[in-house]
Amino acid sequence: MTILDTRALNRATLARQLLLDRADVPVLDAVAHLCGLQAQEPQEPFVGLWSRLRAFDPAALSDLLIRRGVVRTHLMRRTVHLLTADDILAWRGRHDAMLRQRVLGTYRRELAGVDLDELAAAGRAVMADDEPRSMSELARALAERWPEPGPRALGEMLVAALIPMAQLPPRGVWRARAGVRNVLLSSWLGREIDSPARNGADPNGADPVGSNRVGSDPVGSDPVGEALVRRYLAAFGPAASADLRAWCGLAGLPAAVAAIREELVTFRDERGRVLLDLPDAPRPDPDTPAPVRFLPAFDNAILGYHDRGRIIDDAHRLLSVAGARVVLVDGRVAATWSVQAGTVIVTPLGGFSRADRAEVAEQGQELAAFLSDGESDRVQIDASPR
Repeated sequence: MTILDTRALNRATLARQLLLDRADVPVLDAVAHLCGLQAQEPQEPFVGLWSRLRAFDPAALSDLLIRRGVVRTHLMRRTVHLLTADDILAWRGRHDAMLRQRVLGTYRRELAGVDLDELAAAGRAVMADDEPRSMSELARALAERWPEPGPRALGEMLVAALIPMAQLPPRGVWRARAGVRNVLLSSWLGREIDSPARNGADPNGADPVGSNRVGSDPVGSDPVGEALVRRYLAAFGPAASADLRAWCGLAGLPAAVAAIREELVTFRDERGRVLLDLPDAPRPDPDTPAPVRFLPAFDNAILGYHDRGRIIDDAHRLLSVAGARVVLVDGRVAATWSVQAGTVIVTPLGGFSRADRAEVAEQGQELAAFLSDGESDRVQIDASPR
């Protein structure tokens, strides 16, 4: 079995994540290819797409949000993501059990004794008027009936898990500042969410079993899970099963992987882990030059893996979960960046060569111009640590 070293995995990741060469594709297609973008910080997806697409116009993403082509909602790992309407409708039901368990992991004591199905029905009844509500407003509407958990636990369980919601614009629109206002996802999109039980898939996300048939698919098959595996590998592969689970948070995908295993090719990394991939997906030469890229907070290219060593050193791993914006130099995290008074400030994590510093400065100028609508191209690169 071919061994792919860290540099080979790095270049494959950059290619899949549209970071090796900026892509000339519509914004909707980019969001779909990336399987969504993490978006708890509302403006960060704009930087993520600017780093990936040629001539990216932020108005195009804002327009997709307003016209309901993309949606902000909780999904993978119970975090807020920006996804295409088609993907969220297809994937949301498959994530139901995981979302419940993630919220219970935080609020199990507060929610002890609460019938979650009953709570979900009551929440849906409140939201049935299609009036946008914040999480606290929805929780307060049900607090008299369920006073013990408190509004935070009730609200988190309702909005992040029990009831598929869409966060309405102007939240997430370019340069807009707005609080979170939720409506029913199916109402916002005018389409019902696909049932996780269609074609026999287990609604609780358990590993499918059985061989009886309903329609064209065997009972217990998991077509949604299989689609998730293929889509993940197209955007993140080659990757191990642990990486897939770290990305989506779903535990019940081993059978989906097994069902399509004959479609896939396998490799090993330097630690001996088995890596899965699509046979025709790009795996560039490890010596392919990698341009400097500025990534937003919580970018997919870093958080999409259990083993993030292909792109970030272990010494800096905590940056990826702390919300730091990072700079890739030769494909790896080499600095953090921020913006103050229109100036992009770069803080190196190690030494920069003269050529690296020049390329970081050039890309930083372009980023400053993007963020300021051309009013500033100022960049400050701090001294490297000794």
